[in-house]
Parts: sequence; structure tokens; C-alpha cells
Amino acid sequence: MNKGFLLVVSGPSGVGKGTVLHDLMNTQHNLVYSVSATTRGKREGEIDGISYFFIDHDKFEKMIENDEFLEYARVHNNYYGTPKEFVERKINEGKIVILEIDVQGAMNIKKSTDDGVFVFIAPPSLAELRNRIEKRGTETLEDINIRMNNAIGELKCINEYDYLVVNDHLNSAINSVNEIINAEKHRVFRSDYVYKEEDDD
Repeated sequence: MNKGFLLVVSGPSGVGKGTVLHDLMNTQHNLVYSVSATTRGKREGEIDGISYFFIDHDKFEKMIENDEFLEYARVHNNYYGTPKEFVERKINEGKIVILEIDVQGAMNIKKSTDDGVFVFIAPPSLAELRNRIEKRGTETLEDINIRMNNAIGELKCINEYDYLVVNDHLNSAINSVNEIINAEKHRVFRSDYVYKEEDDD
């Protein structure tokens, strides 16, 4: 069984990351989403260990002290983080662990792991990104402007990633990420292949 790896995916809000990854989950049998830990309360329908690992502040801060997170952040008085143990266990099981995260989180992970594959999903243009966000009809004009300003900052970080996929056409973007995954599966250092010479007789 070949070793798996961590697939870190970033891109501006509205670019279609979730749609691309959802489709890949249906075509690649060994993909799993990374499960984050959080100190916020469990919402209706959420399941511990699947939606999040729900833990209290004291335990989270103890895990920080013990360097048990690939990355973490504090948002609105609650912690969110990516536990190393879950990711490493799944990778050792041969799984490809998907972590959909913002640029800041991705850069923190890049500092703490040598086994990540970093993919940035970009829009064909800022005008098209704005068009897609507006079509959703779920954000105010102020929210849209904030998202667009954030997108400009995120796009400046593309060079920090291993791969760039432009989501111009959805199927093309899905195929591109699929090709990246398949290529990374066959990296020599992930293989457990052992060459054996045959006996002459």
C-alpha cells in the first residue's frame, strides 16, 4: 500500500473549490476530508468526529502547547485547528487527506509539513469571480466587496503553491485536479515497491 498525502486546496470565495472537491470525492475512492477540531458548540445535525472534533478550550490549548496541530486559529472567541494525529493516521493508511483552507492557514501548514501538495484554484478573471458571487444572490454589496478585496490578496500568494488550476470550465478544473492527484500518487518516494532480481536458474 502506497503512502497517502495531504492535499491542501485554497482559492478565493466563490471560485468553486467545494464543487470541484465534491465531484472528486465521488471519483477517487481514497480521498477523505480532514476533520478539524473546534471549541465552538455543536450545532444541530453535526456529528463529533465527522463534522468536527468538538473539544473544550482547556483541551485545545493543551494541544497547542503539545504541538498537536498542523495549524490553528482563533475566530470569534473560538479555536479551530487541524489535528496532526488524524491527518498522519489517514496518510499512513494510504488515504489522500483533503484540507480546504484559506491562504494564511495553508502557509502555516507549509511550514509544518514536508508531505503536503498545495493546489490553488483561481478564477479566470476577477470580473468573472464577481459575477459568480453576485449570481448566488446571498451576499450584500458590502460582503461582495470584502470578498473581492480578499480575493486580490489571495491571488498574490499563488507562487507559494505547487499547482495552479484555473476554474474556467468546471469539468476541466475537476479533470486537472484529478490529474494532479493521480500524478502525486505515483511519486517514487510514496511507493512501497521493492525491486527483486529473479534467480538465473
